[in-house]
Formats: sequence, C-alpha cells, structure tokens
Amino acid sequence: MHKFVLRLRRTTRYVRRHSRLIIIWSISAGLCLGGLLLLWAATLDLPDISVLETRRVEQSVKIYDRTGEVLLYDLHDKMQRTVVPLKDISPHISQAIIAIEDPEFYTHAGVKPSAILRAILTNASQGDLLSGQGGSTITQQVVKLTVLTADKTITRKLKEWILALKMTRALSKDQVLEIYLNQVPFGGQLYGVEEVSMTFFGKHATDVSLPEAAYLAAVLPAPTRLSPYGTHQDQLESRKKLVLDKLFEHGYITAIERDEAQKAKVVFLPPRDTSIAAPHFVFYVRQYLEDKYGQDALEQSGWRVTTTLDADLQQKAEEIVRRNALSNVDNFNASNMALSAVDPKTGQILVMVGSRNYFDTDIPGAYNVAAATPGRQPGSAFKPFAYAQALSEGYTPETVVFDIRTQFSTACKPENITNSTPPCYSPVNYDNKFRGPMTLREALAQSINIPAIKVLYLAGINDTLQLAKSMGISTLTNADRYGLTLVLGGGEVTPLEMTSAYGAFANNGVYYDTISVLKVQDPQGIIIEDNTERSGSQVLSPEVTQKINDILSDPVARAPLGENSLFTFPGHDVAVKTGTTNDYRDAWTVGYTPNIAVGIWAGNNDNTSMVRRVSGFIVGPAWSEFMRYALTKFPPEAFVRTETSPSPKPVLNGQWQIPGRDGLAHEILYWVNKTDPAGPPPINPESDSQFEYWDAPVRAKYGTYAVQQQTQQPLIPQQTPQQPPYQNPYGGSIIPHYPTQ
Repeated sequence: MHKFVLRLRRTTRYVRRHSRLIIIWSISAGLCLGGLLLLWAATLDLPDISVLETRRVEQSVKIYDRTGEVLLYDLHDKMQRTVVPLKDISPHISQAIIAIEDPEFYTHAGVKPSAILRAILTNASQGDLLSGQGGSTITQQVVKLTVLTADKTITRKLKEWILALKMTRALSKDQVLEIYLNQVPFGGQLYGVEEVSMTFFGKHATDVSLPEAAYLAAVLPAPTRLSPYGTHQDQLESRKKLVLDKLFEHGYITAIERDEAQKAKVVFLPPRDTSIAAPHFVFYVRQYLEDKYGQDALEQSGWRVTTTLDADLQQKAEEIVRRNALSNVDNFNASNMALSAVDPKTGQILVMVGSRNYFDTDIPGAYNVAAATPGRQPGSAFKPFAYAQALSEGYTPETVVFDIRTQFSTACKPENITNSTPPCYSPVNYDNKFRGPMTLREALAQSINIPAIKVLYLAGINDTLQLAKSMGISTLTNADRYGLTLVLGGGEVTPLEMTSAYGAFANNGVYYDTISVLKVQDPQGIIIEDNTERSGSQVLSPEVTQKINDILSDPVARAPLGENSLFTFPGHDVAVKTGTTNDYRDAWTVGYTPNIAVGIWAGNNDNTSMVRRVSGFIVGPAWSEFMRYALTKFPPEAFVRTETSPSPKPVLNGQWQIPGRDGLAHEILYWVNKTDPAGPPPINPESDSQFEYWDAPVRAKYGTYAVQQQTQQPLIPQQTPQQPPYQNPYGGSIIPHYPTQ
C-alpha cells in the first residue's frame, strides 16, 4: 500500500510538471487522427442523383420446401415500386413517417450525434456494437438503401455517417425525403409509399388519409411482423397509436384529429400477389427470419432458406380445407377453416393452412388462424391435458367419477344443483344427458363435461396449466382467469400450438418446439443456421402418454359418440379428440399417430356462432380425409403399450359400489386425498371445499347401491333427524353427510 501511494505521488508530480507537454501531444494526436479521418472521408464519392433514384436490390432470399427443390417464394421475383414526386405524396404520409422515424429531420445535418451515442451505448450494453438498429436518421437510411451494402462493420457505419453529412450538403431536405419515400421497403416486393398505398388501400399516395398514413408509418420498423396481413394485429394497432401520438406531440395534428384517426375504421385490400405457394406458411417463415436477422437480411442477403414444409401435404391440405370450408358455409354457418400438421418426433411444421384461401376477400383469408394470437377457444380439445395431469398424480383410466348434475361454485349452496347463473356454476353435457358413474377412460373418450371438470379439480388447475405450457401452449395465463371452465376450453389457444402439444402425446411424452426452417445458407453455400439436429424435452412420463394414447385411440370407449366411421383407420394406430365450445364459435379435431400430429379448426373469423352441431360433423370429415391421405406417406407404426399393474386402492380401479362408514356409496373425494390419491383416505373428507357439492347428489341418487350390493336387499334411505333434507332433481331426499367418529 505504501509503495502504491509513493508511485501515485510521483505520477501526479510528473503530470503537473509536464502538463503543458502532455496537452500539446494530445492535441497533436487528435489533429493527426482527425486529419487522417478527413483525408479518408475525402476519398468517398457521393453518387449522383440518377444513381440514387435507381433502387439497388441485392440478391433475393429464396424460400424452399423441405426437399430444397420446390420454390415457395422469391422475395424479389416481382419487385413492385412506383416512383412519384414529393408533391404527389400526401403530407399525412410524410408527417407520420417523420414524426415516428426522425422528428428532427428538417433541422439536423444528416446525423444526430446524441442518437448515435445512445445507440452505441445501448448496443454496447448488449455486448455487440454492431447489433442494434437504432440511431439512424432518414438521411442515413437513404444512404443505406441506395449506396452502401448491408454488412455490419464499423467502417461501413462510419461511411454511412460521413455520406449522410455529404448528402445533406448536396441535396435539399425535400429531395432526401422524396428519395426515401420512394425507396423504403414495406415488405416482400413492395417498395415506396405509392406502391404500398395502392396495395393496402387501392388509392394513390396523394389520397391517403391520416389514419391510413399512420398505419403506413407503423409498419416500417418490421414490415413482416407488423403487416396488416400478419398475425400481430395487436402490435400493429399499438404502433399506429404511437404514430398518432407522435404526430400530435410534434404539432402536426390536433388532439381532436388524433382521437378521430384512432377511432377511424381502415379497410385493407386483400394481398395482390398470387404467385406465392403456401402463403400463410411463407409469411410465417419471413416473420421468423426478420425477427431473428433483421429486415436488411431479407432485403439483401441472397440466402437460400430450406423450410420444414411438405409441399405435397400442403397442397392436399389446402384443397381439403377450401372445399370443406365452403361447404360448411351453407351447412353449418362456418365460413373458415385452418389446418396444421407437425412431425411429433422433430417439431417440424409439415403443413400450415391459415384459412380457406389466403386471397379470399370475404373472410379475410390473409389472417392466419393457425398461428395468430391470442387464438381461439379449444373446447373439449383441452381435456387431455387435465386427464394427463391426473394420471401423472396417481389416478388411473379405470378410476370412476360421477357424471351427475353438480353445483361447482362454492358461492352457491350445494342443493342449487341446476342453477348456473353467476356466481353459480352448474354446467351440462353437450347432449344434456347425465350418465352416472364413468371411468376416466369412458369420460375422456366420449368427451363428457361433468367428469372432466372433476378431473381438472383433482389434477389441480395450476398444475394442469403448467403441464399445458410445458407442452407448448403459450397463450394461457393466470389460472384465476379460467377457473374450472379451463377444461371445457375457457382459454385461447392456436391450432398450431394445440397440434404441437398433442405431438408430445404421440412422441411418448417428449415435446419439441415447433420450427419452420431447416437450414439457411448464404450464396456461397455457407451455413447460417442449421436445425436438422435438435433435442426435445420429456414433459410427460411414457407411462402416462401410453395411457392417454390408449384412451384416445380406443374405438370401444368412443363408440357412444358415433364417430368411429370417421376416426377409424384400419392398419394404423390413430388417436383423436374433438372439441366444440359451448357457444358453438369454435369446432376442433386434433389427433395423431406416432408419425404425424394434425389439428383442424373451423368457425368464423368474426367469432360469430355456427349452427348447434358437435365438431365431429363440422370439422371431423376434413380431418379424417387429410389424415387418410397423410397416412399413405408414412409406414404404419403402433403406439407403445405397456402392461401396468392395477392400483391396490379399489376406488382407483373402478370399484365405486363400496359402502362408506355410513353404509352409502360416495363420490371419489370421500375416498381419496386429491393431492395424494394413492395414499390413505382422508379422515375428514368434508374439509375439502368441493366434497359436499359432489357427494350430496351422488348419495341421493346412488348412495343405497352400495348397501343393496352388500345385503342384496332393497334399502330405503334413512333421513338424519338433526338436519332436514333438501329437495333434489333426482327425486327423494339428499341425506347430508356427517363424519363418523
């Protein structure tokens, strides 16, 4: 420490003694460095205006199917751009773009040092000085669009700054703005505001309104992700609102104009490009590439992208969806349909059909129902997740619960069995029938609601949600939002995620995130990205998935539904689950073999109801037709089935006619602790908040069965004198349950 202090003192004295010399040398070094920089900058030539007015497009990105032979899309095959003078561009467009992109455009010298410094600090904090997109003025963007390559080097960035300064001296601000508005990419083949105005709104740039201009400016940062034809409409709306707020902030519009523009309804024309194959999938891939690599990579990289798409299956799926969806319009008042197919062993997306026709103006077809969030309600198609969680916790396919009218809301009295007016909750089954005691196998295969709600309660809502999330369902949030309605499809999911999640059942409990890209290569063949080798996650035990697969592929258990003609495939092991929401807005069929998982949704984009028919009629035929075709491409493969030993606990093996301490039969909560079903029975089952709600109607209708079986004698229930009985819809009296000491 002493030596350090002495050394510091000597250094301080040296600096004081030679401070004048140090300052001179520092100034000289700075002048030399600045001179070299100026000398280097002087060698840079600014292209003349004729060069700037010719948009330079680098090698285009090409997107192929999984074979690498079928070209799905060439991003610049038919570049669309119409150059117009600034006077023929609506001031709304110019002002909206300036307000959100470069508010000080008319006052700075082409670059903004503060913005550059801010961008450098931000990028440096992320560990890469060249990774960010911030800090660019409109003038810098013009330089980048017309003069420089998109390579991310410090030298190129310095050139961009210097050329922006030189451009500001050589051209007027209006000239720079005119070049920018005619050059800026709006995604795909669209360049410039005139072309995008005609494509989006069917009008020239000079006629674009304020709310329409706000949309144009909102799209710019990410033309694929924020496309009005894409799946992130909520983000586009938020960005449009920000544009309008910026216009008001910088004095271009009044508060009244801002509010009116925010409320205005803007109608987008359907996409004009019909040369694209598998359009919903292609734009899904484009969005992925843009999010990962940036817009510049899409515009100039010349990459070859090999996707996961099976072009033959895709073509067949599009034909089946189009034909069946149009038929459903008249038969079921269902105007749209979406289909997705996934390889469960890899997570690769084989098929993505987002609507009956991408270019259909009536639906609108460009909206990708297969992948759009927040999604649609899955109805009973969600039930397998609750059953899988219950099986994971120790329940068995033979465990019995009662399909009987039940009041589930603890805000109401148990005797209010038929009251479903909030806060009460007493749902019914799809056919308004109640079947009494049912095994979990029968209840899941036949999609019966009351047992499913009980299974969700036994499994736990939070645990079931967590399982669904581990299987790729990302759209479900707080369990409190759904409650017990979750198992009847109370949340929102996407067909793609549902299909992928079912793929985990098909793959013995191993889940793979979905991918759309196999490989990305640059023009020289160098690999940019390779997803051909991946690993999955074991989200369910093989034993549980084997039980789910066995139930969903069991034609005997499913027979009462009358769907076996649609869902039986001789020579193939196929599991399937249907789902219809209570309001008949969504109909689903999701199923799988060990080789492929397929999900189809049918309904209306505007969320209006269909006719009151179960999904097997509405969407089952299309699912069955596609699956039959898909199975011709795969060798038959059976689900793994392992013999399991029965549970030592009788109630878990289907023995419900067992007398309790009061001599009566009971619902399962009498016999099990729901968090430890294989453990000892609860000492005080009444402590469970749902016990009396479930058990009272069972005791009233089935309670004496146990005694009859035991004594072989008819038995009249005896009423407990301490508390009067209450009426129930099954006739007779419900005997209140009292614990036996």
